[in-house]
Amino acid sequence: MDMILDVVVASTSRYAKFGSVRDPDRAEDLSGKVILEKIRTAGYTGNYLLIPDGVEPIQRAIKTSSADAMVICGGTGLTALDLTIEAAEPLFEKTLPGFGEIFRWQSMKEVGTRAMLTRATAGVFMKKPIFCLPGSPGAARLGMDLILAEIEHILKHVME
Repeated sequence: MDMILDVVVASTSRYAKFGSVRDPDRAEDLSGKVILEKIRTAGYTGNYLLIPDGVEPIQRAIKTSSADAMVICGGTGLTALDLTIEAAEPLFEKTLPGFGEIFRWQSMKEVGTRAMLTRATAGVFMKKPIFCLPGSPGAARLGMDLILAEIEHILKHVME
């Protein structure tokens, strides 16, 4: 299946240092690199974009994406600047609560009870699955393993 996934990394500090780049190597972004490598290894196309944290930049990225699916990495924590969930969830027409539940369950095996701090989530906007992942490389790896295991099945259902 030909599939394009947009990879949007929300990081105000990285954006301040590197600007709006389209290559994780140019942004010294290990998590973005992990996500893109997993997408490409699965045989899909991945497009990378670095943006600052914030409701408006994240919603703009979601609304203007022409990809089949989107992964937003970063901005899912508990600080005042972590606004990925607050930006994405109001746009969701349907939610995929099982994604966050399974992500936290799997994270628990790796990081213990700190897994409760993740707000990883997913939903559908205009027939496009949107996955919100924490910004660490480990979370990027785990999230992509879960996403890639089911993405074709998810897309089949959202297109019906």
